[in-house]
Amino acid sequence: MSTIKPPLALLLLAVLTMQVQQAAAADRSYVVPDNYDPNTSPPFSNGVMIGGTFYVAGHIGIDPATGQAPQDTDTETRLLLEAVKATLQKAGLQMDELVSVTVYCTDLSLYDKFNAAYRGYFNGHFPARAFIGVGKLVRGAHFEIAGVAVKSPKVKAAAKH
Repeated sequence: MSTIKPPLALLLLAVLTMQVQQAAAADRSYVVPDNYDPNTSPPFSNGVMIGGTFYVAGHIGIDPATGQAPQDTDTETRLLLEAVKATLQKAGLQMDELVSVTVYCTDLSLYDKFNAAYRGYFNGHFPARAFIGVGKLVRGAHFEIAGVAVKSPKVKAAAKH
């Protein structure tokens, strides 16, 4: 039985790693806002799909008229969840395909209020979730949400005999 010498093993590992990285890069797509401008928009995508996994960037509930979070947290929560839903839809996904969510909140007394709106956006099981208190969020937001969704496999109909 022969063994591979360390330098050759490292070379093979490097080649394999490079092939995996190239395959992952080829199977990557980005969701950006409709009005995205690479020179003036924040330097991130709303989401990135790699294989069947979609990484949702942090979203906040912004009033399109003002560019700021509304003072009314019910409206802000609805805008936030609609923004996440729209990002998922652009990637061909649904809210029920979220598997993990992190919510950042500037006032933990809003926990129950947030949950009341959040429940209405899911039909099946809820994703795993963390609800984390933070000091401040951009644009005066009370909430920010980020998550991971996994594309559900297509179920083939059973053949009739």
